This record gives sequence, C-alpha cells and structure tokens, in this order.
Amino acid sequence: MKLTLAASILALSTMAAFAENPMVGGAAMFEDKNIVENAVNSADHTTLVAAVQAAGLVETLSGEGPFTVFAPTNDAFAKLPAGTVETLLMPENKDQLTKILTCHVVAANAMAADIGKMIADGGGTHTVSTVGGCDFAITMNGDAVNITDGMGNVATVTIADVKQSNGVIHVIDTVLLPAM
Repeated sequence: MKLTLAASILALSTMAAFAENPMVGGAAMFEDKNIVENAVNSADHTTLVAAVQAAGLVETLSGEGPFTVFAPTNDAFAKLPAGTVETLLMPENKDQLTKILTCHVVAANAMAADIGKMIADGGGTHTVSTVGGCDFAITMNGDAVNITDGMGNVATVTIADVKQSNGVIHVIDTVLLPAM
C-alpha cells in the first residue's frame, strides 16, 4: 500500500512540477498573487470571500504566510443548514465566524505531495492542527484526500495545489467545523 501511495505521490508531484496553476471558479490563479487576491476572482468562492471580509481576515490572509488554506466552495457553504451563513455573517457572530474560518488554515505551505507523505508516514492518517486550534484527520480515499472535521463531517479536496505567493489553496467540497 505504501509503495503504491508513494508512487502515486511521486507521479502527482512530477506532473505538478510541470503543470500550470489550475483554474478555480472559472478564473486563472496566479502564483505571484496572494490568497485573497486570487480568491476574489473565483466565482466558486464568493461566499468564502464575503466571510473572510466579515471576519476581518483579509489583511491576515494577504500577509506573508506561508498558509495552506482549505477553501470551501459556495456549494460547500450551501450544504450547511438554512440560514447558517447569513447568521455567521452578522457582526455579533464575528468570533464564531473567525473560529470556523481559521480552522481552514494551516500555518505551512503543504502541497498535495507533502500531505500524501504525512498520511503515508502516519500509517494512513495524519492529524493536522489549524491556526484556529482545530485538529482534523486527513486520510486518502483512493486518489482523493479527505479531511474529517471536529463534527465528523468529511470534506474532499477537489482541486489541489493552487499555488499562491503566500502559500497554497486546496479547494474542498464541505465546510470544516470545530468540535463543539
């Protein structure tokens, strides 16, 4: 199993070395722009951008980093119970919103090959600690990277290795939530 996973990681990292940054939300992502500068151009991340602005995290995520951001799409936010996003965007809920958003950020530049190696070295799972103080389990499901949050929800990385000037974005299909 480890040999197959290691071979897959090597193949992916070799392809990534020669590949251009993937498009996200119909927009080109530029390695010389920071996380916020790129995210605002993605049609799939308008809810995330609004949340980052409401939480006051624009300056932080525009900073030097490095950051690995697991970026939920608009569809990921839409999977939350009705009214949740609107409630979180209210000024009185800024602390809760900030906690949720910072649970999507790791203070490192972790490319897919790095994450795959961590999972392999951990015997099939790796615990990642986020800037927001959340600990999530990262595993492989076939070729897909899955992240299990504090509530048992599982997010899948749908687009990996979107390089930024201050880190990397991995697009995910589910909002990660801290344990309650």
